[in-house]
Amino acid sequence: MSTVDTIVFDVGRVLVKLDFSRLLGFFAAHGVPLDNPDLLMRRIGLREYESGDFGGEELLRRIALQGDGSMPQALLREHWLGVLAPEPAMLELARALAETHRVFLLSNIGDLHWDHLDETIGLSRIGHGALPSYRAGACKPDEAIYRRAEQEFALEPARTVFIDDLEVNVETALRRGWRGIVHEDREGTLTALRELGLPA
Repeated sequence: MSTVDTIVFDVGRVLVKLDFSRLLGFFAAHGVPLDNPDLLMRRIGLREYESGDFGGEELLRRIALQGDGSMPQALLREHWLGVLAPEPAMLELARALAETHRVFLLSNIGDLHWDHLDETIGLSRIGHGALPSYRAGACKPDEAIYRRAEQEFALEPARTVFIDDLEVNVETALRRGWRGIVHEDREGTLTALRELGLPA
């Protein structure tokens, strides 16, 4: 019998797919330099945005400032939101597990993407609670967001498994005594859940 009774899911590249190709094409067409993506992310303050330091309208304004001044705000918003697409099989898995276990979401995400996913796939209604980073005031792999999740969801680390696509994020969970699964695909995650004794 499994000692795990709580499953915490990341969102991006776990419950939803990310495809930046159209967004990057839009950036290039409007003069945004793409030769140094890390520098671009620092210039627009993506991590600060996802930590809740400022909201989505300010993020879009900062992005537009990186271009040549010809970027229509409505199209920018459309392309920004368009990087996301549901992973139906993983969403089904999360919903199924929520019928027998405690299920929560823990994601590095800003208000624009969160609100969009909540409207289109009911993200906040999957499982029993969610902690997006912009509400937590911290991003993974910072331990602060894991501590906040433990408090908010009354998590017992040894009985909690965290599923994330990034090993560094899982490593922080492991340091805090959680179990961890690095998500690559549905079958691999199902196998790892079964090894923990979960009825996946």
